[in-house]
This record gives sequence, C-alpha cells and structure tokens, in this order.
Amino acid sequence: MNDKLVILQPMKYYWAYFLLSLIVIIPGSYSLIRYGLSPSIDFTGGTTFVWQGDNLSQVILEERAKELNISLESIAQSGNTWTLATPPLAEGVYQQFKPLEVQELSFATVGPSLGAELIKKTIYGIALAALFILTYVAYRFKNFKFGASAILAMFHDSLVLLGVFSLLGHYYQVKVDTLFVTALLTILSFSVHDTIVVYDRIRELKKKHGYLEFPDLVNRAVVETMGRSLNNSLTIIFMLLAMYLLGGETTKWFIFALLVGTVSGTYSSTFTAAPILILWDKLKKPPGR
Repeated sequence: MNDKLVILQPMKYYWAYFLLSLIVIIPGSYSLIRYGLSPSIDFTGGTTFVWQGDNLSQVILEERAKELNISLESIAQSGNTWTLATPPLAEGVYQQFKPLEVQELSFATVGPSLGAELIKKTIYGIALAALFILTYVAYRFKNFKFGASAILAMFHDSLVLLGVFSLLGHYYQVKVDTLFVTALLTILSFSVHDTIVVYDRIRELKKKHGYLEFPDLVNRAVVETMGRSLNNSLTIIFMLLAMYLLGGETTKWFIFALLVGTVSGTYSSTFTAAPILILWDKLKKPPGR
C-alpha cells in the first residue's frame, strides 16, 4: 500500500546535516581543548562589587586600581552603574579603592574553594540530568535508541555553546560565570523538549501507519512538526534578541548564551536527533536489507 502523504524527504540528506554540525563543532572543540573556557571569579575566586556614581569613568577606575596595585579582572558599565571584578580584596584595600562619592549597591567575595565546588556541582548536575533524561525518554518511547539519540543531540548543543564561548573567551576575553551555567542547563532542557515533540510524532505515526519504513515515518514526523518547532523557537529568538540589544551589560552574555543555545537546539531537535535515529536504524539492519 502506498502512502501519498509522504512527499518531502528531508532526512534523505542526513549526512549533510551531520557535516554541517561538524563544521560548527570542530573549531569550538579545538578551542576548548587548546584554550579552554575563560572562567570568571565565580569559579576562580575573587571580589565583585557594584557601584553607582555619575563621576566615574573607566580611565579613572583603571588609574586608581593601578595606584593601589589592584588587578581589575573586568569592568562593565550600564548607565551610571559600574560592575567591577578583582582578585580577593582585603577590606582596607577596598575602602582605599572606593571613591567617596559613589554608592555601593553590592559587594561579594568568593573564595577559590567555593569556585572549585561550583565547577564540581555543575559537572555532577549535567551528568545527572543526562542520565535521568536518557532513562526517562528510553522508558517512555520503549526503545533505548530514542533516549540515546536525544542525549547525543543534547551534547551537540552543549558542544556548540561551550565552543562558541571558548572562542569568545580567547579572542574577546568573554568570561563564563554562574549565569552561563544557568543558560547551559536551560538550553539542555529546551533541546530535549523540542526533540521529544518530534519523537512523539514518530510514535503516533507508527501506530497509524505501521506499514511505512522507519525513515518514512521520521520524514513525515519532521515535516509535520517543523512549522510548530520554528514558530515556537522564533518567538523565543525574537524576545532574546530584543533583550540582548536593549538589556544591560551585566546580562548581555547570559542572553547571548541563551540565544546561541536556542538556535542550536532548534536545529538539533530536527536535524541531529532525527538523523541519528535513521542512522541507528540503518546500522542495526542486517546487510542486504
């Protein structure tokens, strides 16, 4: 029996989607291996404080820090509000550095041990999330390959985001902080959520059209869910773009991380997770079939 509803076959070019992913991932992975990420004081330890004042400028702050032999890790301005990060400062040195005319909005010191603990907990959190997602998706879809494919797509998005920030850290001194970790975990959940929509459609089609070959089921599922996926993602992308362009300096790279992850997650849910299923199915078939 022929099924006339199967018209488009986007998964016929699955090898091209894998190639495109490699083109994006390889430079970032190379940068990760060679340069790593540029950690903020949240991980390395240090002091961060926020001042508000009308008579401040970057030149004044840099000259004052040089006089007191203070190394400024970063300076960010948003209107008349300044966010500064330094190595751990003693209270006396900080009071000498702080101009009398500024208002202190916040002050925090993070020790190196707390930074190391945060890195450890981040790794544990990602590993546990991956394990729970693998188990849950495999159980719900009654097949391990669905869970494994979803996790591979999730790690695809992780590598894209980590690679982009490794390159930004090396060439533009962009540092990763706790907000970056928040963005990373958020993107992982978004990626899997979108992937499950495609997988659920495959399951529904299999019940209705079990006579179709597995690649045809995947093709139809992708075509039928692509519009919904794009509409959903574009609303998020437009909102993030507005926040990135109009928001403050302190959240700029957090929003950018969400933006990169959303674009990558939208792509991977259709053009990574689904092709992995097809490749898995082809490799499991006996030769000649």
